[in-house]
Amino acid sequence: MQNAMRLARATLLALAACLLAPALHAEAFPARPVHILVPFPPGGGTDALARIMGPYLSQRWGQPVIVENKPGASGHIGAEVVAAAPADGYMLLMSSTASLTPKNVDKFAPITLVSASPYVVVVNPKVPATNIRELVEYAKKNPGKLSFGSSGTGAASHLAGELFKSLAGIDMLHVPYKGTGQAVKDLLGGQIDVMFAPGETVMPQVKAGRLRALAVTSAQRATAIPELPTVAEAGVAGYEAIGWFGLLAPVATPKAIVDKISRDANAVLADPEVRAKMLALGAEPSGDTPEAFARFIRADQAKWSKLMRERGIVVEY
Repeated sequence: MQNAMRLARATLLALAACLLAPALHAEAFPARPVHILVPFPPGGGTDALARIMGPYLSQRWGQPVIVENKPGASGHIGAEVVAAAPADGYMLLMSSTASLTPKNVDKFAPITLVSASPYVVVVNPKVPATNIRELVEYAKKNPGKLSFGSSGTGAASHLAGELFKSLAGIDMLHVPYKGTGQAVKDLLGGQIDVMFAPGETVMPQVKAGRLRALAVTSAQRATAIPELPTVAEAGVAGYEAIGWFGLLAPVATPKAIVDKISRDANAVLADPEVRAKMLALGAEPSGDTPEAFARFIRADQAKWSKLMRERGIVVEY
C-alpha cells in the first residue's frame, strides 16, 4: 500500500514538473541573443520596423536583439530559413504580406501583428498627375506607358497595383524588384513611374520633394498622413489594399514562449516612443494576440489568393 502511495506521489510530481516546465522555460527566455530575420534587403518597410522594435525588445529582455537581412524570392528565401530554424524563439521572422503563402504559412507560429498600414501611391515628379483621377486619365490615354515597381512578384506592393489596374480599368507595366528599397531607388531615378509603397519607405522622400504622394490605399484616411485622400475617395470606388508586417516563429515553438514574445512585443508597440517613430514613417502600430494574428493572416491570404487567380499571377519560388 505504501509503495503504491509513493508511486502515485512520484507520478503526480513528475506530471507537475512536465506541466510547469514550459512556463519556467518561458520565464527564462531569452537567455541569449535573439535574431529577427528580415527576408528583404535593407531600406524597406519590413527592415525599418524590425530596427525600430529591436532595441526596445533588447531593453526588456536584457539580451541583444540582432536584425539580419536575408533577401530573395519575394521574401520566401528568408522565410524558409526561419521555418527550418530550431523552434526555441531565438530566430524570429519579421514578415510582410509577401513572405507568407498558402504553401508555407503552416510552417510558422504567428506572434503578433506589428503594423497593418495602408500603402501610399507615389509617383516620380515627371509623371503629369497630381491626384488619382489624373493618374487614371493619363494611363487611359497612354496604355502601357506607365510602369509601377514592387518588391517582387506576388508581394503586397505588386498586388496593390494589380488591384488598382483592375478596378480603374487601366494598363501599367509591372516591374518587380528584390526589395522595396531597390524599387524606390529606381522610382527616384525615373526608371519607373509609380509605386504602391509602405509609408515608412517613401514618405521621407515625399517630404523632401523627391516623390509626389497621391493617395493612401486604405478604406479610411491614415492617422499618420491624414492629408492624403484614400484611393477610393479619389476616384477608384471599392479600392482597398493594406500591407501588414508581423512577427512569427517556427511552428513548433512552445506556446509559452510564443505568448511571452507576443506580450513583450505588444508592450513595445504600445510604448509612446515606438509609436511616434512608427507614425513618423507612416506606419500604423498594431499589436494583438497570436490567435487574432492567425485569423488576420487567413483572411488576408484568402483575399489576395482570389486576386492572383483572377489576374493569372503565378509566383515562382
